[in-house]
Amino acid sequence: MGNPRYSGGCLCGHVRFEVSGPPGNPHSCSCTFCQRHSGAPTLCWVEFARSSVRWTGAGGMPALYRSSDYSSRAFCPRCGSTLGAVDDQPTVALAVGSFDDATLPELQPSSHSFVDACPDWWKVEGMR
Repeated sequence: MGNPRYSGGCLCGHVRFEVSGPPGNPHSCSCTFCQRHSGAPTLCWVEFARSSVRWTGAGGMPALYRSSDYSSRAFCPRCGSTLGAVDDQPTVALAVGSFDDATLPELQPSSHSFVDACPDWWKVEGMR
């Protein structure tokens, strides 16, 4: 049957991606970096091997901002959309909301990092 394939991109379509292979570590995170990067109380991520991610839009690879000792946040330089994080390890974490079909069950978070930093008024069913 082959590797599953996924696609997605930014709000304006300038930066697009295609991914092949199984997604790993689908999770949500409420750390300060994720909150600031997304403008939301939590951000949902899924990880892929860097070698399986192709940046296919006219904008090529997204702009990067070095946010920590081990990772850079990825965003569209044209519209500012959050796309993910490119880690120093051979991992790219893509924001679930940037996928063309973010409703796929394999993209559903199975854990929540930094849940203590998530506001009390924000409750994600199954992630408490």
